[in-house]
Amino acid sequence: MKKTSTRLADGRELIYYDLRDDTVRDAVDRRPLEPTVTTSEVRRDPLLGDSVAIASHRQGRTYHPPKDECPLCPSQGERLSEIPDSSYDAVVFENRFPSLAGDSGRCEVVCFTSDHNSSFADLTEEQARLVLDAWTDRTSELSHLPSVEQVFCFENRGAEIGVTLGHPHGQIYAYPFTTPRTALMLRSLATHKEATGGENLFDAVLESELAGERVVLEGEHWVAFVPYAAHWPYEVHLYPKRRVPDLLGLEEEARTEFPKVYLELLRRFDRIFGEGEPVTPYIAAWHQAPFGTLEEFEGVHRDDFALHLELFTIRRTSGKLKFLAGSESGMNVFINDIRPEAAAQRLREVASS
Repeated sequence: MKKTSTRLADGRELIYYDLRDDTVRDAVDRRPLEPTVTTSEVRRDPLLGDSVAIASHRQGRTYHPPKDECPLCPSQGERLSEIPDSSYDAVVFENRFPSLAGDSGRCEVVCFTSDHNSSFADLTEEQARLVLDAWTDRTSELSHLPSVEQVFCFENRGAEIGVTLGHPHGQIYAYPFTTPRTALMLRSLATHKEATGGENLFDAVLESELAGERVVLEGEHWVAFVPYAAHWPYEVHLYPKRRVPDLLGLEEEARTEFPKVYLELLRRFDRIFGEGEPVTPYIAAWHQAPFGTLEEFEGVHRDDFALHLELFTIRRTSGKLKFLAGSESGMNVFINDIRPEAAAQRLREVASS
């Protein structure tokens, strides 16, 4: 992998990740952009104890542009985009309309490929490995920023999810705090560790799932399963078999196997609802240990956390979506219409060809 860092016309950082070491990236951003101005701030809810990002400047962000005006495609002639070069393998740049900025963190866009009409599932294993390396590199770089406590790599796909740009891409949020979801996991870790005399909860869950009926696919270094208490109609968790706290901890063998396993999983997701259906909308979310102090979670160390990816769709059946209504949105109590065992069986049946 070759990494080339440059600057866009408004001063934002852009980084090319290339498969070939001899690739030259010297294209200049020719757009007449003014420096970006953001109004992002983080406010803490005194009752719930969580944080909310206030980012009113995002109201003006790009919204469903025509294909020939996609800002994530390479620049061509006088059609100038966020990527100055006329081609790329993978690229990461600072979001022009960030939810988090400055002392409130940082937001980046990750373009998986220059091909506007493809998806992550269409990547080759070599391309998918390049994206994994880019996620890892950004996790490392962002973790050193003084305002950053946790790094979150994720992909939203599909208009049903709320995606406003159709180009295959994901995002990275670098939070200045430990996210509420992660804090819940850390508390459960601490409680279980104390109750069992030191047993790791992630290890216990993984051991239980490996022995059960909800495994979807398994490699030498990775396993994907539908969790016992799945929140979403079709939800799969992907774990490395050797516990590591973040992407930086993955050994080469696991990194090499990841593209094959993950691409297979994504392709199965596209087959859940049968041939002829639109692509399955999904969210793919990497959970990594915070880089900040864990003092409030007594007895828990950073290495106790287990890196894993959660993949889920909001589609519950053909033509029908799972909406977060009163119980889910009002009380955070999910109601799942599909038994996790049935979801796992379906995902085993639709092995990609």
